[in-house]
This record gives sequence, C-alpha cells and structure tokens, in this order.
Amino acid sequence: MSNKSSSTSANDNPQSGQGRPLPKKESDLSKNVVKFYESKQYKKGLKNADTILKRFPNHGETLCMKGLIVNAMATTSVVSAPKKDGGGGDREGDKKKEAVELVKKGLMMDMRSHVCWHVYGLLHRSSQDYAEAIKAYKQALRIDSENLQILRDMGLLQIQMRDLHGFSNTRLRILTLRPSSKVHWLTYALSVHVNGDAKGAVGVLDSYMATLDKEDSVEFQRNFESSELALYKNQVLSETSGDDNDNNEDGLGGIRTALAHLDEIHELVVDQTGWLMARLSYQLQLGRFESAKETIFSLLERGSTEDHKVHGAYMCALLKCDPIECKEVLDTMRGTKTLATLRPLKEEERAILLRAYGSASAAATDDADDDATNGSSSIPKEGLAAIFPKSAAIKRIYLTLLPTSSDEFKSAIDEYCRRQIVKGVPSLGSDLSSLYLMEKQQKQPQQSSTTMNGNSTTSATTTTTRYVLAKDPIDIQQHGIYRLVVELVDSYISSLSSANTFPNNDTEKHPPSTLLWAWYLRSTLHEQAGQYAQGISLIDKCIEHTPTACDFYELKSRLLELGGDIQRAADTVDAGRDLDHQDRYINNQTTKVMLRAGREEDARKCISLFTRHEGNPEQNLYDMQCTWYELELADCWRKKGDLGRSLRKYMAVIKHYQDFHEDQFDFHMYCIRKVTLRSYCKLLKFEDDLWGLPHYGRAAEEVIKIHLHLVDNPDKSKEDEEPDYSKMTPAERKKAKNIARKKKKKAAVVAGSSGGSNNGEKGGSSTDKDAEKNNGNKKKAKPHVIDEDPEGQELLVLDHLEEAKKFAAILVRHAPKRISAWALQYDVSIRRGKMLLALQALFKMKSIHHNAHQLFSRIVDFSLKLSSRTTEHAASNQVISTEFPKLMKCKSLMEFVQLAVEDAKADALSSLPMRIAVAKAMLSANAGSASDASSLILDSKLNARCVTVETCRESLKFMESLGKEGAENRERMKMLIMAKFPFAKDC
Repeated sequence: MSNKSSSTSANDNPQSGQGRPLPKKESDLSKNVVKFYESKQYKKGLKNADTILKRFPNHGETLCMKGLIVNAMATTSVVSAPKKDGGGGDREGDKKKEAVELVKKGLMMDMRSHVCWHVYGLLHRSSQDYAEAIKAYKQALRIDSENLQILRDMGLLQIQMRDLHGFSNTRLRILTLRPSSKVHWLTYALSVHVNGDAKGAVGVLDSYMATLDKEDSVEFQRNFESSELALYKNQVLSETSGDDNDNNEDGLGGIRTALAHLDEIHELVVDQTGWLMARLSYQLQLGRFESAKETIFSLLERGSTEDHKVHGAYMCALLKCDPIECKEVLDTMRGTKTLATLRPLKEEERAILLRAYGSASAAATDDADDDATNGSSSIPKEGLAAIFPKSAAIKRIYLTLLPTSSDEFKSAIDEYCRRQIVKGVPSLGSDLSSLYLMEKQQKQPQQSSTTMNGNSTTSATTTTTRYVLAKDPIDIQQHGIYRLVVELVDSYISSLSSANTFPNNDTEKHPPSTLLWAWYLRSTLHEQAGQYAQGISLIDKCIEHTPTACDFYELKSRLLELGGDIQRAADTVDAGRDLDHQDRYINNQTTKVMLRAGREEDARKCISLFTRHEGNPEQNLYDMQCTWYELELADCWRKKGDLGRSLRKYMAVIKHYQDFHEDQFDFHMYCIRKVTLRSYCKLLKFEDDLWGLPHYGRAAEEVIKIHLHLVDNPDKSKEDEEPDYSKMTPAERKKAKNIARKKKKKAAVVAGSSGGSNNGEKGGSSTDKDAEKNNGNKKKAKPHVIDEDPEGQELLVLDHLEEAKKFAAILVRHAPKRISAWALQYDVSIRRGKMLLALQALFKMKSIHHNAHQLFSRIVDFSLKLSSRTTEHAASNQVISTEFPKLMKCKSLMEFVQLAVEDAKADALSSLPMRIAVAKAMLSANAGSASDASSLILDSKLNARCVTVETCRESLKFMESLGKEGAENRERMKMLIMAKFPFAKDC
C-alpha cells in the first residue's frame, strides 16, 4: 500500500532533475515550449506551458520556462497609449516581477535541474546582471558539465565582462567536447590571443589547419574567410617574440616572422590593400626602407593617393626614421596629418621630401596632365606630382613641406588660394587653418625597441619638439602663415574689385563670383582671428550679392554667435535654412544654434522635419541615438535652471553608450562565424575605450557638475520634490501620481511644451490617437514603454555625492589624460572629505598641464581646506604634509599667489581664465586688495588667450562680487567687452 502511494506521489510531481520525467504527452508539450520560445512565438509557448502546469502545477522546468517567456513578453511588448493612471509602466514592471517569481519557484521545485539553473541565468542576463548570470551557469554546469549551450552562453558573458581567463577555459572545454567545429577552434584561438599569449594562439591556429585536408578544404583556397583567417594569424604572429631560432635581441623577431608569413599567404589574401599596409608597417619597423618604398608605390597605384597615412609612411621611408617614429605616424596620425605636420623638419630632410613630391608649380596645377599633352607643362618629370598629377593630397602636402618664409611658399600658397577661390570652395579657410602650426616642447617616452603588442625592452623620457595647431585668435593673429594669407586675400579683393583680375599682371578676367568667394574667405579669416564685426561687414556683402547661398548665412550665424548675439545668430541661420529645406546639414546647424539660443520648441520643430512623421520626434531622435541633439538640449535646459530635464537628457546620452556596450554582445559569435577576426579585435579595443570618448565625457562631466551643484545648493533639489511612493498604499500612490501628473501637464502647457519624453528613455508623448494608430500597425510600430518621469524628478532625489563619485571614477579610469576629468575628481573628493584622493587628482592635473587655471584654483582651494580641516589619520597627515608643498613650490599660500600674480603680469598674453583664477585667489589668500584683483584682469585689455563672451561674463560676475570697490573697474571692463564683442548681450 505504501509503495503504491509513493508511486502515485511521484507521478503527481514529476521533476526532471530528480529523475522523474514528464509523461510523453507533457514531455512533447515541454519541447514545444522551448521551440516556441526560441522562435519568439511567446503566446503559443505560454499556452503550452499552462497546459502542462494545469496537470503538474509544481513542475520546475515548466515554471522556469513560463517565467522566461513572461519576461520576454514584458521586454518586447508594445505598451498601448497610457491611461490616465499611467499604468503602462506598472504593468510591465508587474510582468517582470511575475517572471522572476515563476523562475524562482521553478528553481525551488527542482534545484537539481540544469535547465532551471540555465533559465535562471538567462533571466539575469536579460536584466544585464551578468555576474549573477555567470554564477547560475556555473551551477548548471555542475549538474551537466558537458552542456554545450550553457558553456556557449557562459563564454559569451565572460568575454562581455572581460573575464579573459575564464573565457579561455570555457572555450577550451567546448573545443574538447566538439573538436570538429571550425568556430570552436577559432574562438579558442581568439581567447588565447586576448589573454596575451600570442604564441599560444598561433599554435592553436596551426593545430586547426593541421586537421584539414589541403586538397579539399576551403581554408587553403582563395576566398574571403581563408583570407581573413590568414591575415589574422599574421597579425598575431607580429605580436609574438619570433621563432625560437630567431635572434631577437632587438625585440622585433615577431615582426620578421610576420613579414615572412605575408609572402607565404600572398596568393590566399583577398584584401590586398590590408596585406600591403601590414607589409609596409613591418618593413618600416625593421628599417627596410627601400622595400617600404616599393610597397608604398604599390598602394598608390591601387588608389591610395589620397590616404595621408600612406604619405606619412612614405616620408618615414624617405627620411629613414626610427621605428618609434614610424609607428607613431602609422598608429596615431589622423585626417590630413603627416610626418611634416608632426614635427619640424631639418633642412636636409625638407630637401629630400621636396624632391620626392615635386615642385611648387606641380603642387599648384590642377590640369597638369592636360598641360603635359600640350607641351607647356612646368611640372618636373620626377616625384609624386609628376606621377599622380590629379592627386589633391599630393598638391596639399607639398604646401606643408616648403619653408614658410621662402618666396616659393608664398608663390605656392598664392596659386593654391587663387585656384580654390575661382572654384568657389567654401572650406578653403578651414583648409588653410591646418597650416597654423606652432612648435611645442613635449615629454615623451623613448623606447629602445617595441613590438606590435606594445611591449618594450627599455623606456625613458625625452623632450621632443612637436607641432600643435594654433586655435586661439591671439595665436592665429600672430602666426606668419595667417598674416601671409590675409595679405594675399586683401590683394585679391582689391584687384578683383577694380579690374576683375588677380594681382601681379594677371590678364585673365574673372566672373563676379570670384570676388564673392574672396570676400567669403576674408570673412572666414576674420572669424579665425576673432574680428567678428569686420567679418560680418564682409559676409553681408556676400549675402547682398548672392542672397540664395546657404553657406553665407551659416558663416554669418557663426560670427554672430561668437560675437555674443546668439538670438540674431539663430534668426540668421534659420533664414539660410529656409533657402533649402532638403539640406539636412543646414537644418541640423539651425537646430543646434536655436538650442543654444534657448528656443527649444523652435529647434524641435526644425529637427522634426527630418524625423519620422508619426509619433514623437524626440522619441525618433532617441531611437537614432542622436547624441549631439540631446547634449545641446540638455545644455539648453541646464542654462534655464531646469536641472531635472537636463539630467534626463544627459543620462539619455549615457544610456546610448551603455547600449553601445551591450550591443557588442551580438558580435561575439557573429564575428567568429564570419571570420572577421581582425575587425573583432578592433571592436574589443573600441569597447574597452568607449567610456573615454568625447560625447560620453561631456555628458558625464555635466552630470557630475549638476549633482555637485545640488550638493552645494540642497534647497534647489527639494523644490517640487515628489512624495515617497514606497510608503503609500496602492490607492494613495495612485492618487498622488494623478495629482503629480496634473501638475506636470499644467506646467507643460504654461511652458509651451508638448510634455514629450524628455529623458531620452524609450517613452512617448504622442497623443492617444497617434499611439493607437502606431499600435494598430504592429509591423511598423516600435516597442516602447511609457515615461512616468519626464521632468526628471527622480534624478533630483538621488544621493548626489554618490552619483558624482560614480561618474568621476569612470572618467578618470577611462580618460586619464583629460584634465577636466581630474578636476571633477578633485571636486568630488574634496566634498567627500577624501583629502588624499583630492591630492592625487591635483598631481594628475599637474602632469597633464602644469599651468592650467583649473589646477591653480584647486591648489589654492586645497590649501585653504587644509588649514581648516579636522584631524585625520596620522599616515594621511604625513603624506599630505610631505607631498602638497611640492605643488605649492615649497612656498606659503600668500607667496604662491603673489608668484602667480607676477607671472600673469609678466606674460601679457596669459589666459583670461587664469587671470580670473589668480584674482580670486588674491582675495581668498589676502594677497591683494579688490582693486588689485580687478586691475589684474583689466591689465590684459582683453588682448589675451581664451577671451570669449563666456569668460568675459565670468570676469564681470567676479567684479560685481567686489561691490563698490570694483564698480569703476567693472564699467571699464564693460567698455572693453563691447569694443571686442560689439554684438554681445547682457554684458
């Protein structure tokens, strides 16, 4: 009787992990549940799961699968138009909670089932909790250690989390179980490579190739996959230390091996340009310059004449540069930069390059091949200019090689400018600005030998001279090339105005458009030099002459914006946009200027012309990850004091970068299957550097600044603060949310806002009819959820110091060479009372720019905080007392500030922000009077670096804080500002 009862109980509670499988009918339904889940037929899968659970309500694997399906439906479902109670988001949250409860219940029912643990891991993976997902996978593997699907899923999470050692071990287990799969071999080789064992990765690839039949296998035939695999192996070979028999005293044994391997795979390779570029890199590093020249000419003949990286390599080969400089040119040069724009050239080096690139007339003649056929060519039959007479890059590079003080340079740039003006090239001014190079001493590590993976045998620091681009108007005005170009353009305008010809006995008559573009170029030069009134007077002539050219309105808008009248700038660029409604570029520029002018509604209407017409345009911009728009809109709201909305938009940009990071998940297996291993390595490198990219840095820095502002001004964050819903009953919460929603709607109407999704999260503010229309067409509608916090109130009640700390830590870790990141790290640390972290940030700032005004002001602040701080740990006090005087140059605070005052007075061009920082320090350190402080700013007469409308306003704000003592100097400052920025408002 007891045996029969036990058997009946087992049949009523089947659990696969406990050796009690489902009956055949339910077992088939269970297989269908998995099949429907994998094919995303969630409703059918849910129906089958419910059928099983009607008979066996405690079946663990079915409960887990049902939870997984419910979670997938909650994630991908399209929420209908929100009701008045805004329940859409609550429903989704409830579904996710239900999914978690189902999976946990199923796991409790059958903890010995690898399926339950696997599903538990998948649930954590869907919520991006990868660490917990890996734990669940490991538990599943304890039960079923040879389950390939679980091993693959765990390997994906390990490479996503950069658990490289675990990733390698997992891929080895998979390869051991399925050694016949090509994907498993390649993935294991890659895992060994990313762990830093290049030689081991080569060994794995060789072992894989040894398993193949050379006659029948496609790996030994010329096709894309075999080509990419061969080039990937070559890349890995270059990172090894070379063959055992190779004499590797110089550390370049791997480079020699890789170069020899390139010859072996030449017949297999489809990407011949990539093959040639790899060959060129190896030849330059090994000092085989004659062979490198042959490779370069092969590249040029294949169409790489406009690739400045190839030209930079050609210069290195001609000048026989050392391996470090060759690698710097190949790895770091971007755009139109070459060796000639990297560092000053010696006279003998310049002569070699000039012979290689041709003569000045060759560099300035566009129709050289036509002249050659007519027998009237002035191009010498040597050098690249003669071989590739149509190459614009060769002509442009030639200008960078000529001595800037020579008559030949003047003649060459004269001819270059004339030809571009006749053609009507709007970008000529920007093109010429890349010639404004200044010499600067820089400290750089000097390595005696390097390998492709970055290893070096010895290293030391050396001071080298490098070119930097002049960007400040003061530096540009004093630059010799700028003065030469101004002189030439002025002569063009004078001659074209009087005789329609260029100066110096030119007899060819030119159309009126030539004078028009000469005016345009001169106006651009005024913009570069900060002469905004003169620039506007010339661009007005252009508009009067040809009122239908968008370029003229855009330039005038830039001049007005830089000159301080942002409202007129917005009106001007909008007038240009009206000339061509099909031009996306001018439309985007108009949107950007309108946002800077605080006209977000006009900007929204403008940008919506190029978004999808249905629904909310801002939702479409979010879906397209349009970060520039979101950053400008966030800045607009921040300036208006709407910190909640501003934070929402900045966080939207940060969310985009989090999506970029998550998106790599889809490529881990895809790239292996397609054998794009070289591109995959670049992807991993890009993702590792993702958080140091400029747009992310800008958004994160502004988020930190807002949180610090709320820390310093806590009353601001309590204004319009929402109640704590967690302490309310469901009825009270519903009522409170209705009241809050009505307030938000009323405020949106008053502000003229549509109440859209301003957080950049996937939410919509379209009307109910629009939402119903979108939801009715399921093929076109994109899944989204409802945003319940468009005002950003939830962000205003966070722990601001903790949030600032989090983002500051990310910035200093991923952008360690950005001085603003360390400045914010100091600001956060000093507010947290972490003096050692603040001191570390100061030393980091000094290593980046020892004369930065951000560093000076924070050294003074640290000194003041140090004198008033409470007692800390003895070891901390000892470190601070030993290291901080080094920043103060072993002087007292007053002496340190007085020394800065003397330096500022000695350098007439010292930046305005630095003068303001020193002036503030004079008062805080009692190193001078208010009159002395304001006089320090006025002494420059605004003929200094970093003088903008914003810095001028900051100086006025400082003088206003001085009260009556600074009243007279404040009026003098206003006169100086109006003289330099005649269009400036609110000054």
